[in-house]
Amino acid sequence: MRVNKHKKRGKICCRFFILSLVLLGLTLTGAWIFELWNRVPSAIRVRAGQEEGLSFYLPATATIYKEDEGMLLNVDLNRQLTFYGEKEGNYTMEVQLFGLIPFKEASLSVIRDTRLTPAGTPIGIYVHTRGVLVVDTGEFEDENGKEVAPAEGVLKGGDYIETINGEVLEDKGQLMEMVADSEGKTLSLEIERDGEEMSLDIFPRKNQQGEYKLGIWVRDNAQGIGTMTFVDENGYFGALGHGINDLDTAQLMELKAGGLYKTEIVAVNKGTAGDPGELSGVIAYAEKNKLGEILQNSHRGIYGKVDTENIHLEEEAMPIALKQEIKEGPAQILCTLEDSPVYYEIEILKVNEENSQINRGLEIRVTDEELLEKTGGIIQGMSGSPIIQDGKLIGAVTHVMVNDPARGYGIFIEEMLGYN
Repeated sequence: MRVNKHKKRGKICCRFFILSLVLLGLTLTGAWIFELWNRVPSAIRVRAGQEEGLSFYLPATATIYKEDEGMLLNVDLNRQLTFYGEKEGNYTMEVQLFGLIPFKEASLSVIRDTRLTPAGTPIGIYVHTRGVLVVDTGEFEDENGKEVAPAEGVLKGGDYIETINGEVLEDKGQLMEMVADSEGKTLSLEIERDGEEMSLDIFPRKNQQGEYKLGIWVRDNAQGIGTMTFVDENGYFGALGHGINDLDTAQLMELKAGGLYKTEIVAVNKGTAGDPGELSGVIAYAEKNKLGEILQNSHRGIYGKVDTENIHLEEEAMPIALKQEIKEGPAQILCTLEDSPVYYEIEILKVNEENSQINRGLEIRVTDEELLEKTGGIIQGMSGSPIIQDGKLIGAVTHVMVNDPARGYGIFIEEMLGYN
């Protein structure tokens, strides 16, 4: 019986060992495939009228075609490639692993050569939402002392109330007035939820003070300080490198209107591990101090038009660098801590051309002793500070690593420009 038990245990151990080898093999294979996947970005861009060298070094071939023209060429991705696009256009590149297995589809865009003026200028930001944003819902005591929640199951945080009884909603003051005057009658709302328009009814209730309420917290504007990244030849700007999100819902705010205003930095609160610092400033919300209009709020940043008579840029226009041109190593950021923009030294730690988080394609570390002494590294308000390498604008600062303020992330300038 003992011999049989030993044999049984031996078979179990053998099977376990084989299973472990299989799992290890699958893990290594998966890691290898993932690494190959990341070698080819989902979006590749080259300049019109210029030869661009691209290196993937992938055991694969690729077919490049245009929808209205069919296949244009077939290339070997295991060697250095040189692309040339005579004019702007969008193409599709289908990658076949080992020339046989469909592996990945990427966009290949030929874009015009672009020169931008880096700013590094602090800006005061004011945005007004489209409609009124619902932050949260809650309960209150009605006139009889009973807990009621009129909005529960009807509205939720992140909803935008656009109209009430067919009347366009301009701000939260108008909302409060219409609810107060409702006499408890049904209110018909048009809202946007997760990009979908819908209609619903809600019934206001009296609170203990005899006022009609819905039991919701709302917001119709946001303010803050950031950094302008660039201005183009036509006076259009890009800033922040990320969108303006609501503090409570973390949702990207939908703009109705917005403006940029002059800002004076009055204090620098140094960041430490676990406690991000910030630039403190005074924003002059007066028409004479307005620098421009915000026309768009997106995950890539905020954009609009500046009044060139009210803003002074100290730098000259410079070319942009595409992802494949950026190198790990020394670079600079341009930001303002006192009166004017100053260049500070940083290091590009990692260039992640294929990243699902578009605001974190660049991993950076502040190396400038002066900046580290003043700020500890990257602090709030520096978002949008342009990143320059070898005389080219390569991106903008977006985030700080909370546990190490000397390190952070940036967005590629080509992502910020929103090329398709």
